[in-house]
Amino acid sequence: MKLWGGRFEKDTDSLVEDFHSSISFDCRLYKHDIMGSIAHARMLGNIGILTEKETREIIAGLESLLEDIRAGKVEFEVGAEDIHMNIEKLLTERIGDVGKKLHTGRSRNDQVALDLRLFLREEIDKSINLLASLVGTLLNLASDHMETWMPGYTHLQKAQPVTLAHHLLAYVQMFLRDMERFKDTRRRLNVSPLGSGALAGTTYPLRREEVAAELGFAGITLNSLDGVSDRDFALEFLADAAILMMHLSRLCEELILWSSGEFSFIELDDAYATGSSIMPQKKNPDVAELVRGKTGRVYGDLITLLTVMKGLPLAYNKDMQEDKECVFDAVDTIQKSLLVMEPMLRTMKVNTSVMANEAKKGFTNATDLADYLTKKNIPFREAHAIVG
Repeated sequence: MKLWGGRFEKDTDSLVEDFHSSISFDCRLYKHDIMGSIAHARMLGNIGILTEKETREIIAGLESLLEDIRAGKVEFEVGAEDIHMNIEKLLTERIGDVGKKLHTGRSRNDQVALDLRLFLREEIDKSINLLASLVGTLLNLASDHMETWMPGYTHLQKAQPVTLAHHLLAYVQMFLRDMERFKDTRRRLNVSPLGSGALAGTTYPLRREEVAAELGFAGITLNSLDGVSDRDFALEFLADAAILMMHLSRLCEELILWSSGEFSFIELDDAYATGSSIMPQKKNPDVAELVRGKTGRVYGDLITLLTVMKGLPLAYNKDMQEDKECVFDAVDTIQKSLLVMEPMLRTMKVNTSVMANEAKKGFTNATDLADYLTKKNIPFREAHAIVG
């Protein structure tokens, strides 16, 4: 029987069971689900819902289950639907009926909201660290190219001369803003929804702040309806991720242009380029092109969750099961992109003489001449016309 099956007289249809199940993807939350369960069990013991012995048994069972999952010794069941019921079922099989007491005072609704916050908090920290590494590489490159002149562009037409350092530092500013956005999202998501129950809290004297503190949260959600139905924090993360990918895509677009024969400003290292199956001479900037292409899928992840959430009444609805795959995909995409971008930039060769020669073409110092005439008391608009 299903853990929720008390009022049902028929088994779930096999098609529905497969369609309904989320364990194929939310198994990624196993660590976070167990962390939350341990904190919840300890709190239940502190308020007398569990005996001291029961608390020890449940926590020991959860800890051993965590070790076995990490070691690849556990198989999850589609029939148990999701990570929450899989963990509860596996725990009960290990320690007996005392495992059935773990779910006292909570719902899968507040449980999954907790798990996703724990997951995103961890992944945001990883993403910030990867961004910091990329920024460090760009700063080192900029330091090496303080005197490397190149044409600056507007409308992809030569405009004014700049240094490569100045150009690269523009991306540093973008990525620093990305880091701040992630930090701001992390701060806002760092509250615990556990104790919200299915939607209306519980009749048990739960110590929500105690559980939140054990899990490293700064506080608790203040409304139980919002606690289980809010996915703003996931949407914020996806928006942050989409903006980050846009910045990476812009940088990749320039690397693709610069590595072309028409520009020849840079040459990508062989380890970060590929060849053609038919044209022996080709060296393609496929890594940069892939990052540029993957930007679209992160945009899609954001639009997916915005669309899922746009018409949902309070509180929890099964539609919200669709939040996890787009979040997981965005996390994987931005982190893989950041991991490959840093060494690709660090190992590229800069053709400084080509850049400098191109900076001399296209009248890139025309504005300087107009400014010179203006300083000789010619109105700028006239000076502009004279130089033009």
